[in-house]
Amino acid sequence: MTRFSADWSRRNFLRGALATGALVLPGSGALVGCATSGGGQEATEGEKSADNPLAVPTDAPIEIYIFNGGFGDKYATDVHEPMYKEKYPNAKITHKAEVDIAGALQSRFVGGNPPDFVNDSGDGQIPLGQLVSDKQLYDLTDLYEAPSWDDPDTKVRDTLVPGAVEQGTFGDKPYVMNMALTVYGIWYDKALFDEKGWTPPATWAEMLDLCTDIKAAGIAPWTYPGVHGRYMVWSLLSMAAKLAGPEVLVAVDNLEEGAWEHEAVKESANALASLRTKGFILPGTEGMDHIQAQGQWSAGKAAFVPCGSWLESEQADVTPEGFEFAVMADPLLSEDSAMPRETIYAVPGEPYVVPAAAKNPRGGLEYMRIMLSKEGAKGFTEQVSSLTVVKDSAEGIELPPGLTSAKGVLEAAGDNVISWMWNNWYGDMWNPGINAQMGDLMTGRRSVDEWAAGCEAEAKKVRDDDSVTKYTR
Repeated sequence: MTRFSADWSRRNFLRGALATGALVLPGSGALVGCATSGGGQEATEGEKSADNPLAVPTDAPIEIYIFNGGFGDKYATDVHEPMYKEKYPNAKITHKAEVDIAGALQSRFVGGNPPDFVNDSGDGQIPLGQLVSDKQLYDLTDLYEAPSWDDPDTKVRDTLVPGAVEQGTFGDKPYVMNMALTVYGIWYDKALFDEKGWTPPATWAEMLDLCTDIKAAGIAPWTYPGVHGRYMVWSLLSMAAKLAGPEVLVAVDNLEEGAWEHEAVKESANALASLRTKGFILPGTEGMDHIQAQGQWSAGKAAFVPCGSWLESEQADVTPEGFEFAVMADPLLSEDSAMPRETIYAVPGEPYVVPAAAKNPRGGLEYMRIMLSKEGAKGFTEQVSSLTVVKDSAEGIELPPGLTSAKGVLEAAGDNVISWMWNNWYGDMWNPGINAQMGDLMTGRRSVDEWAAGCEAEAKKVRDDDSVTKYTR
């Protein structure tokens, strides 16, 4: 899922290219030694009609790769693939579920023989920005301009929530379809809070006061995935944007010099770092991955954990009876902040792509159109317990407590929804870059000033690297 960015870096990509006899020429975006379609739009198509607006070759096989992570793959096998098969009964569907997408598909992308549809997610995600700059992804413009599955008079793009298309856009073209609408925040057990009479804090001062009470009750106030420090970046940037305004995030996205040393960013970093110095973090957190930290949290060992709204689904098999998932917006650092407390970081995520060199790219687009139908979106939500980018697709569905809470904080935020793009655009800057810097901050290996300078250095690496395609917003 999109919470992870890859350790599968440009250097690994190049090593794989050399191993297969294909080489990415620095700065060229071209692959030597394999045939790509340069966007794929000239690939063989079927006959376009009102019933087949994307000109899908109706009897062409389609090969689908799904990331087998927190969402599993039943939403594909039980919902979307049957819908595709019903419309195209002569099309053979080949389905694969993989934990390591890069490991499974690196050589195929470089060799010019990728599948037709890929859920490019997980720890082994192939960096999306790199795939775009190397011209490995198919332009999705035709998908978004096509009539929607449910209403021929409404384009697919007009059935989606604001920002859904933009989140997968690089430069002036969309290359990534993000299906899940992820709400990020600080999670807690509402049943426990009700029992103890604790109120979710609105300000950071209230957070610290509550943490004191929680610790006195014999519970660690906080835990987080220590080996994935980036989980804390979500709260850090959210609180910084609330304090100084969303322009802070734009500066970070645009790789502006000094963006990570902005006073609001440093104040947010200082607040989170204080959780350690005040003894509010569960012992052992530093060495925990997301499963371990979340497991300690749902077992009642810690009161708060930062995460996205996939959390409830990911913890479904280990959550004790009576536990009630709930999420709160990150607290305000100051009562005179630029944005209201209800401001939430929510972003379309869980990326899906059609490779440029796919044998059946139009089938890949059609598969996406099916996913973005009302039936496809509803089935996705029912299978994986996640909101989707399709407007009103959760209406009429009985949502579990955590997703109900996430939907509530999203509605409370109204137009005050923030997001950023740099982590999608620059995979190595996100992980290991800022991920490692955040880990050092939270464990005290770096001071706030040292952390900010380290983040600036990570941004500078990208800014000064002529082989990396730059994007702005």
